[in-house]
Amino acid sequence: MKSALFFVLAGGASALLLGSSLAVAQEWKPDRPINLIVPWGAGGSTDQVTRVTAPILAEALGVDVVVVNQPGASGAIGTQEVLNAPRDGYTWTANAIANNATYSVTGLLENTDIDDWHIYLSVANVPVVSVPADSEFTEFGQLLDALKTRGQEITVATAGITSSGGTAIAALSDAAGGFNYNMITYDGGGPAAIATASGEAMVTTQLAVEQTELIRGGRLRALAVLSDEPLVLDGVDPIPAITDWIPDMELAPDYFGIFIPADAPPEVLATVDKIWAEKVATSPELRTYAETFGAVFAPSYGAEARALAMPVVILEACSSVERGEAVNDPSTIGIDCETRTEVQQ
Repeated sequence: MKSALFFVLAGGASALLLGSSLAVAQEWKPDRPINLIVPWGAGGSTDQVTRVTAPILAEALGVDVVVVNQPGASGAIGTQEVLNAPRDGYTWTANAIANNATYSVTGLLENTDIDDWHIYLSVANVPVVSVPADSEFTEFGQLLDALKTRGQEITVATAGITSSGGTAIAALSDAAGGFNYNMITYDGGGPAAIATASGEAMVTTQLAVEQTELIRGGRLRALAVLSDEPLVLDGVDPIPAITDWIPDMELAPDYFGIFIPADAPPEVLATVDKIWAEKVATSPELRTYAETFGAVFAPSYGAEARALAMPVVILEACSSVERGEAVNDPSTIGIDCETRTEVQQ
């Protein structure tokens, strides 16, 4: 599964199937603010795109959509808070969908899977391997050699083992035949990138959107993007594709968005579907954010969003088994890792 799919999204997946919305029995008119829990620290990829999207939703709904950062346990603490809340449509979450779909596989949350959520995707993101500007490593091949020979000496800043950065460095190890590293965990991708730029860590593998300003400002040196195409950002040289060094690395788009419990009142989901199609999917603010920070503008919702999300969900679930990190077999959430397909539970 190659990430050429990733770069096609801007012209394909971002065109919503407007007719796929839930049938609107009646319009939902919330009478109080909506609590939107971001289960990561401020400044990270989830926080960034959520703070672009929340005002669009708030204006359409006529109430405040209050973004609350509640980090911890690789996003599991804030996600559990949403699952524990009344299912009245007033408590939402935001995340990378691969996290919400696989928390039970990694053992961070029990008895939950992708179908606990009605999914609203906004952008697809891609990890970038970067080092401090004064690093000894000037290209990815040098870093890869060091990881293979120096192992635990190489410190890697991420937002946790199930974060985009955590899964990226683990995937790199898998694809390169295995190497050790010393992961340093922060409360979000933004803090992890800043820490690397400050010299607290030797490498970060967090998302492009969390690193772009530091790369443009000359504080981070980007060595490779986890894609089979270079990443082009205004103001910097194209970031080489990881497949220049690891041609057979398995890659999938990493989708981010907002998720409402699937058993929220139908009128809540129908109303937000309509807003997503008419307002979010046409938002110049969201498109500008994506184009500025190296993400792909890819709004979708409901069944379409679920279908787009499954490749990265399958990849993350099965990779956790291969790395020995899975607490529960992916078959418990309907994934057959032998065939890399979704099956009936």
